[in-house]
Amino acid sequence: MDKTKELETKPIGHLLWQYALPAVVMQVVASIYNIVDRIFLGQYVSGLAIAGLAITLPVMNIIHAFGSLVGVGASARMSIVLGRKDIRWAEKILGNSMLMTFLFGMFFVSCGYIFMDNILNLFGASVETIAYAREYMQIVLPGMFFTTMTLNLTGLMRASGYPAKSMWIIVFGATLNILLDALFIVVFGWGIAGAAWSTTISMIIMSMAALLHFVSPQSFIRFKRHVWVPKLYIFRNVLLIGLSPFLMNFAASFVVALLNRQLLRYGNMLAVPNGGDLAVGAYGLVNTYASFLVMFMLGMCQGMQPIAGYNYGAKQNHRLREVFALTMKWTIAVGTLGAILAICIPHIILRLFTTDDALIAIAVPSMRYLNIMMPLIAFTITNSQFFQSIDKPWIAIVTSLSRQVLFLIPMMFLIPMVFVRLGGVGLTGVWVTCTICDVLGTILAALLLLSQRKVFRADYIPPERRPHKEAGPKIEER
Repeated sequence: MDKTKELETKPIGHLLWQYALPAVVMQVVASIYNIVDRIFLGQYVSGLAIAGLAITLPVMNIIHAFGSLVGVGASARMSIVLGRKDIRWAEKILGNSMLMTFLFGMFFVSCGYIFMDNILNLFGASVETIAYAREYMQIVLPGMFFTTMTLNLTGLMRASGYPAKSMWIIVFGATLNILLDALFIVVFGWGIAGAAWSTTISMIIMSMAALLHFVSPQSFIRFKRHVWVPKLYIFRNVLLIGLSPFLMNFAASFVVALLNRQLLRYGNMLAVPNGGDLAVGAYGLVNTYASFLVMFMLGMCQGMQPIAGYNYGAKQNHRLREVFALTMKWTIAVGTLGAILAICIPHIILRLFTTDDALIAIAVPSMRYLNIMMPLIAFTITNSQFFQSIDKPWIAIVTSLSRQVLFLIPMMFLIPMVFVRLGGVGLTGVWVTCTICDVLGTILAALLLLSQRKVFRADYIPPERRPHKEAGPKIEER
């Protein structure tokens, strides 16, 4: 427990830096997987290969969503439990989360193989790109099972006081991925299959390294016989907290599918050969840059989560308020810097990924439209991650889904059509829709934050800890 006691005693600024830095490095390095794949494919294969890889992203995000469903829920729940000084309960969370990881991983990898072509067509594959997407998915799908395991175990490592160790596991895996990309794509000439093999191999090795941590007797939270007994209350509470990132990632996959279809439709109206496929590829490049910034913010929020969850469990509400405010400042600063770079030097950023001038020409305006509201996105992400970490999943769910489901889906059909009717470019309407929805999502997130400001009061007591029946659900029995 010495590893976690500092969460309620050490100054918040030092503590957040200690936990956020490894988490930021993990998130940024993890995003290198997709970035490096795009760079190598853009420089050594073709623009259509990038478009094919972009088609697979929604499928990958769905599998990641199930990894987040278990991993985020388990790590947030473990932080709260450790704040209550209950190690045996934390160990049960470890074992039960692994059981859920096995179940979800095997089920969705199997479904991915059975319905692969149908899924890829649903997410916008064309005759020119489906061969690339299929070749990539056939190789990388087994690795997705190990991805979900890695997401779960590294999150639990952070929650139990080992943020730096979890970081080094991810850094090693990403470095290995880069080296294998260079070997398989540049030296062996395997094309998109080389990108898939490098990702799969590095993911397997990372998951094994994370697994060894919880086998080692040096870890005070580790695998024991009793942790493998299924407990329905743990399943329920882990899944309830993890529901927010799961639904966010799941919805994002279908939103990307919708976007890809709209991009194909309006991109084919351009006077450019393969305009639709290039528009999909352009979004893939821009989304990679945006995802890099979001990963940076998520890393900061992941550093916040064990601190917030632990102090919420320990009833240290003044420290809860302090860590939230400091994290918000950091994420908004990152979002502001990212927006400035995207607006001022989009050509330079895009040249890192491809030398295709037609692809860059389409991607430049989307780079500006999709990133100008990045400071507002930072505000929304921090809100969602905070409420997720203090066991308020429904606030986190509404905050994270509002932009994608409530606003983006209906407006994605309406606004581009209005642009075309008024004589404008439909593709520009697609980009503008994303910008408008970022603003609307932030307004809703601010209203939800105001409605929950009571959690920062020094005298606030969580509903499950109040003595009277009407206060809320009882804390689960162990």
